[in-house]
Amino acid sequence: MTTLAMQRLPLFVLPTALLPGAYLPLHVFEARYRQMVARCLEFDRRFGLLFHRDDVYGEFNLEAGRIGCVAEIGDFRPLPDGRSVMVTRGIKRFRIADGLESDTRYYEALVEEYLDEEENEAELINRRQRSIDLFESLLRSLPGPPDATLRFDPHRETSFELAATFEIDPAWLQVLLELKKESERLDEVDSVLRAALASLGDSNQQLQ
Repeated sequence: MTTLAMQRLPLFVLPTALLPGAYLPLHVFEARYRQMVARCLEFDRRFGLLFHRDDVYGEFNLEAGRIGCVAEIGDFRPLPDGRSVMVTRGIKRFRIADGLESDTRYYEALVEEYLDEEENEAELINRRQRSIDLFESLLRSLPGPPDATLRFDPHRETSFELAATFEIDPAWLQVLLELKKESERLDEVDSVLRAALASLGDSNQQLQ
């Protein structure tokens, strides 16, 4: 995995969270973010997405230590009135090292890559497989077949891939994003999967 050295990164602050490997469509209409996207398209097509909700946490403050995800712009479609729609993909996590003052209308910061703590890889493979098995058990319990076949490899990071299939509170995704151990993220994922299985079981009993 390529290391994200300390670098200057434009920031998009939204009430949603992006996970590495996940896709997120965005509608860009604010003037400051139009400026930011134009800058990104001129350079490496990347920016940092930060989760924040003013109605819950108050006014956003650009402070050191906040964790976000680097997003890369894929499909981009400008609209006649200056707005645009685009699809972004999460690349890797970052930590804000220092906020920057600049003449831009959008936020910028110096960021560094946010890395996991080391864990035993052999144990992680088995741990990932248990979560994959639980996910597949949930799929088998659904009333209809899934729209697409999903495949997960226990030899690579799995927690974010599994979590990306959930329709869930972005605040929970942000908690997951900030955990520094794959095993701990899998514990969180498993709790959601078990709750979904229990809910399906209750629904089936009510139908009988």
